[in-house]
Amino acid sequence: MSEEKNIRILAIESSCDETAASVVENGRIVLSNVISSQIDIHTLYGGVVPEIASRKHTERINRVVGQALTDAGLTLEEVDAVAVTYGPGLVGALLVGVSAAKAIAWAANKPLIAVHHIEGHICANYIDHPELEPPFHCLVVSGGHTHLVRVEDYGVYRVLGKTRDDAAGEAFDKVARAIGLGYPGGPKIDLVSGEGDPEAIAFPRAKVGDSVYDFSFSGLKSAVLNYLNSKQMAGEEVNTADVAASFQKAVVDVLVGHSMDAMKEYGGEILALAGGVASNTHLRSAMEEACLERGIRFYRPEPVYCTDNAAMIGAAAYYEYIKGNFAGWDLNAVPSLRLGE
Repeated sequence: MSEEKNIRILAIESSCDETAASVVENGRIVLSNVISSQIDIHTLYGGVVPEIASRKHTERINRVVGQALTDAGLTLEEVDAVAVTYGPGLVGALLVGVSAAKAIAWAANKPLIAVHHIEGHICANYIDHPELEPPFHCLVVSGGHTHLVRVEDYGVYRVLGKTRDDAAGEAFDKVARAIGLGYPGGPKIDLVSGEGDPEAIAFPRAKVGDSVYDFSFSGLKSAVLNYLNSKQMAGEEVNTADVAASFQKAVVDVLVGHSMDAMKEYGGEILALAGGVASNTHLRSAMEEACLERGIRFYRPEPVYCTDNAAMIGAAAYYEYIKGNFAGWDLNAVPSLRLGE
């Protein structure tokens, strides 16, 4: 492969409730990034309904892919490969993206690249920070995943810790619903907590005894529910902002604490943040402050690349392309795919 040739990859992401397509050049330059969100639909139900998500992906996928090519000023013949998220995620939603990518790649006679969703989140940092290169550590925090990862090389990952139960984003959604904020919980708690006292309520910070870098947020969620129930039974008023701020601080303290402990044990000078919860303003500021105190370089994507998008999939796919790691036409969705498999 000539070093002068620019590699342009059409990428598709449909693992949850965003139908997304993007064209990415050389893994770091975004030529287009189209995202069709379903938040307004799922808000009516208080969370993502998998069957509805799948149907909406089917309705929107062709239009979104076409728009991504148009925005990039390219035809399908001018892209070098087609990439797609094949897991983890909602199986029906994943299947829509995988089926579309396979059909497009086969019809256009282009290589097909399978991308791990969490790897995509990690690689989102390359878009906003083209100088970033492995090795580094990355905390991935999203609605379905909380992973602390050592990025040893492009495509080479060592998972140091992950959630044992609720992911951080899932806990945000459940607590937001309990205190009447609705869905999506993360942005709403982030906003309301600015009006509350993060020290008002002493919620627990859980530790997993047999794995110091694993996460557990179900106990924290239960503590919030128990607090709300006790207030209701006593006929006392609940300060929603205080609950939101205290809960959020408990989550952020654990995420930052685990990350700093890992940096101390494993060494390294770089920590990156990724995933939907990485757009949380309190987490970003707390992590930045902790890194500054320790002389650690801190990277995080812009919010548009934190939530699910296809540009991050195109970034990850580039490094598979240059290795020649292409998928076969038997590629299938793997909803419980582990990082590194």
